[in-house]
Amino acid sequence: MKLPRGLSGRDLRRALERAGFEFLRQRGSHMFLKRNHPPARVSIPDHPSLRPGTLRQILHESGLTVESLIRPL
Repeated sequence: MKLPRGLSGRDLRRALERAGFEFLRQRGSHMFLKRNHPPARVSIPDHPSLRPGTLRQILHESGLTVESLIRPL
């Protein structure tokens, strides 16, 4: 499945929160989230549109697939 295009950092944050992540803090233009089970921490840039490589790296760090990301959107 293809990565969604034009996804903002805040949209991705909402999707990750629905997938079990908890918002920790924002420092500058980056939002930090964590999940306890299984443990994972991610940093999301608060940009209006995320680049495909950035989105792919965040998915890898979070342990989610593209399908599991699209479901909560």
